[in-house]
Amino acid sequence: MAEASPMNYYTDGWPLIVDMCPCDVHFTDWLEDQKIRDSAIFHFGTGTHHHVGITCAENGSNNSVFGITASVQEIEAYTKLAIDKPKVSRKYKAIFGDIYLLDEKLLPEFEAVSLFHLCEFWGPESAAYGAMTDRQMLDLMTRKTKPGGRILFYMKSMAFERAEKIIAEWSKEMPVEKEGEFKTLLVYRKKG
Repeated sequence: MAEASPMNYYTDGWPLIVDMCPCDVHFTDWLEDQKIRDSAIFHFGTGTHHHVGITCAENGSNNSVFGITASVQEIEAYTKLAIDKPKVSRKYKAIFGDIYLLDEKLLPEFEAVSLFHLCEFWGPESAAYGAMTDRQMLDLMTRKTKPGGRILFYMKSMAFERAEKIIAEWSKEMPVEKEGEFKTLLVYRKKG
């Protein structure tokens, strides 16, 4: 039996550098602008700053955030956050893992899904251990978005040129419609 490839992961983390990557701040601004409250939110790529989870836990919106990261530093930062601020961890959970290995049966439905890093992390090593493709992951997260819910993308992503092609194909084949743009974010609504 062949030995399986190790998971594609990162040892580095991403601090909050708004001038370079404002997507998480723009996401919390969008949530506020849209008056999203009492909702379940999925967030791909937490950053060591955990801005989305912390903001939603502390701003009175009563939103709950489920985040995923494949960064060792980011999950270590979350562990410290959960220890230091247990009230934040009631509304914000982050897991360490490869988003391309998510099991649909383990996911609830979400009102908002951020896929800001679509096409940034999948690679041949991911395929070697049976990970979904970017399109398969996007389809999965679309199925896990409630009718009327939104799926958001980051138009300044380092891989947006590739992601844009997948989004164009996806938007023709899935029950979604473009809602518009908000700052650096592209927003789609799931029909239904």
